Amino acid sequence: MPIIIKSRFEIERMRRAGQLAYQILDRMREAAVAGATTGALDELANAELTRAGAKALSKNYPTYRPGEGFPGYTCISVNEEVVHGIPGSRVLKDGDVVTLDLALSLDGYCADTATTVGIGAISPALRKLLDVTKETLDLALANMRPGRRWSDIARLMQHYVEKHGYNVVREFVGHGIGRGMHEEPKVPNFVTAEQLSGDFTLRRGMTLAVEPMVVMGRRDVDLYKDGWTVFTVDRMPAAHFEHTVAMTDTGVDILTDGRAPVAVATGT
Repeated sequence: MPIIIKSRFEIERMRRAGQLAYQILDRMREAAVAGATTGALDELANAELTRAGAKALSKNYPTYRPGEGFPGYTCISVNEEVVHGIPGSRVLKDGDVVTLDLALSLDGYCADTATTVGIGAISPALRKLLDVTKETLDLALANMRPGRRWSDIARLMQHYVEKHGYNVVREFVGHGIGRGMHEEPKVPNFVTAEQLSGDFTLRRGMTLAVEPMVVMGRRDVDLYKDGWTVFTVDRMPAAHFEHTVAMTDTGVDILTDGRAPVAVATGT
């Protein structure tokens, strides 16, 4: 499938979705305290989505087992859980790290964003993991500009993670986004021969979800019996940060940083 280039009008519609995603994720972050359940955070997000007339893109997302779509409105992953954690009765406790991952559609346009937060006082080692993962996302966004190959950005990300003694998860990558949550191209956080075969050049109007997933130990992951939750095989903690961005003439425009959309005419 081709990469879909977006107009200014479409990008501002995506920013509107991104502003809502930022606001909901901020509410979830504030509510992520010791004693809260992951299910309560998910219901908070659902209430906000319903109030805004938005759709949770995770809810009922299809799996390989017919009739068993994802049960949550958001993905909430704790400690060694990397991604796609199912919200439920799990109680957060001091020292945990929890990834809040929200994808939504508002009036037909999508936004996808994630953050990992500490519960109460977390260890210095966990704080460093979160900081390095966030810095990896920031590094990618600071180096993205038209004409650069994505592999150049992915190589920077992988090197930054590995020089700090961590690893990048390779089973999951970022993606194009727009009218659909998952569009072309695939946006990896690492470089391999396989990924190089799908390399692409950044262009104005591309809209991408950039999302490094970093683990403290080995990069090997597995799947819980629930069919969704991905965890590290060595049970070491993970972190995940994500923004939806649009390419401009000079770099990136972050669409999930909370800024309000700008009024532009249809077709521009």
